[in-house]
Amino acid sequence: MNSKTVYIHTLGCQMNVYDSERIAAGLSEMGYHRVSSAEAADMVIINTCAIRAKAEQKLYSLLGRLADLKKKKPALRIGIGGCVAQQEGKKLLKGQPCIDFVFGTHAIGRLNDLIAHSEISGKRFVDIEMAECPDDDFSYALNASISRQISRFVTIMTGCDNYCTYCVVPYVRGAEISRPPEHILKEVQLLADTGVREITLLGQNVNSYGQKEGWHDFSELLNQISRIENIVRIRFTTSHPKDLSERLIQSFRELNKVSHHIHLPVQSGSDRILKRMNRRYTHSDYLAKIDRLREVCPDMAVTSDFIVGFPGEDETDFQDTLNLMRTVQFDSVFAFKYSDRPSAPASRFSNKVHEDIKSDRLGRLLELQKNSTFYRHQSLIGTRQEILVEGPSPRTSESDQSIVQWTGRTSGNHIVHFSPLNRDGSTQPDLTGQMVTLRISRSFSHSLWGDCIPEQTT
Repeated sequence: MNSKTVYIHTLGCQMNVYDSERIAAGLSEMGYHRVSSAEAADMVIINTCAIRAKAEQKLYSLLGRLADLKKKKPALRIGIGGCVAQQEGKKLLKGQPCIDFVFGTHAIGRLNDLIAHSEISGKRFVDIEMAECPDDDFSYALNASISRQISRFVTIMTGCDNYCTYCVVPYVRGAEISRPPEHILKEVQLLADTGVREITLLGQNVNSYGQKEGWHDFSELLNQISRIENIVRIRFTTSHPKDLSERLIQSFRELNKVSHHIHLPVQSGSDRILKRMNRRYTHSDYLAKIDRLREVCPDMAVTSDFIVGFPGEDETDFQDTLNLMRTVQFDSVFAFKYSDRPSAPASRFSNKVHEDIKSDRLGRLLELQKNSTFYRHQSLIGTRQEILVEGPSPRTSESDQSIVQWTGRTSGNHIVHFSPLNRDGSTQPDLTGQMVTLRISRSFSHSLWGDCIPEQTT
């Protein structure tokens, strides 16, 4: 089989990263191996995100550069996948002559056949058909082209039924569908067999896993995964506050492998704006969930998402958001300015907030969070933390390779750097994938520093 090259550029969320791994694994069966630049590739695939306007703008910026590259390399094939592909479909082909094919969020399992046919016929194609049950192939886990990693993503469900008024996910990912638990367990086992030590379970709302299908709930899935040998940590994202159950909260205490971190997007602290967003909980509902989480698991790290400048948001609404942040003291947040998205109901709402006001509010929110993150990091100094080592730290000296620094994460998902030494003063061998107990001694803006505690490496 002739060797061909593909460059895959991923925009957006963790689910897109997971999908790109599946795409790469499928293409390897056709003789494609992955390269690190478009210039070195025979084919370029951009896996797109439509959740915010900025992500979509990145696509068109990339296409401008790829169009120039294709003039120099006319045989270069360019494909667009993911959420923008699902949203725009044939419009992409008509508006961008450099594109050879477009495939939607449910078409990954059909992609190899489509590309093979196109290579023979030379024709451009679009496939944005949504299947009732998206392709559930996870052979990527066994594919040699996927580099072995300590931590990997596993999608447990696709789509969403919540229809938040700002969001396009139900329109580009389809209705909520949970994967059969036996498929998920088999995939995790395959990953564990290749050396994966930590998995992150993905879904638009993992808290509602299995409810439509009448299967066991998400907490039971966590229980079953925690029995898989060699997996030492389980993370998950994203959780919808309205579906955060008491059983799931108890899982943080009862299941040792479940990390003490939850990403619980709140989006706004204003009850009026939350109602306009169709989030189906209130400011006080959210705080009650946080209180319960920290009651059951006192060291729980909490992160969240915020949208500033949602249509109709005034200064009082924004102050409600800042007050919620002051109460919760998040470990970190992702915050964005509201942008209209095609098909989302909020794009038709009146009382749009001026861009300057959105920018000002975003800056104030991020400054408040900067202080909260500093406080949370400071509170960890002096504590003992178990770190799953991910590999050498970017801080490692290039000039003196005997000075090796390592990086890993706490159960609460805090990044920690450290430099362990043997008793003779030499550095230890490769610690990647090991659990190391550290005492946190310093804090920085985005990370921590830990000191190794003797004989605590496992």
